[in-house]
Amino acid sequence: MSTEPSETTEPQSDLVTFNEFVKIKMRVGRVIEAAVHPNADKLLVLQVDLGDEKRQIVAGLKAHYQPEDLVGKNLIIVANLAPRMMRGQESQGMLLAASTADHERVIVLTTDADILPGSEVS
Repeated sequence: MSTEPSETTEPQSDLVTFNEFVKIKMRVGRVIEAAVHPNADKLLVLQVDLGDEKRQIVAGLKAHYQPEDLVGKNLIIVANLAPRMMRGQESQGMLLAASTADHERVIVLTTDADILPGSEVS
């Protein structure tokens, strides 16, 4: 069997190397507060406990979750993403979520395991 790519195989431009992937630091973050973003129709503002620090994460979840339903949940957070302003609120990370192609259904990735905030995800 040949290991050469077939002539019809297109190179994938979105592939990342293993060394690029391991730069992403994912941790468990427990939502301690959640509120509707004051200046956006689709965003929620979450205060998240990462064990050794608290962070604010802004996420497009308003159509899918009530803020109070997220409090106490352990979410999977990309912890080393550069902060960015979202409608006047700083987001200091990103939560992982799954969604249908049309974004009609969005589900945050959580862990039901009894694990401490800040635990590494690998």
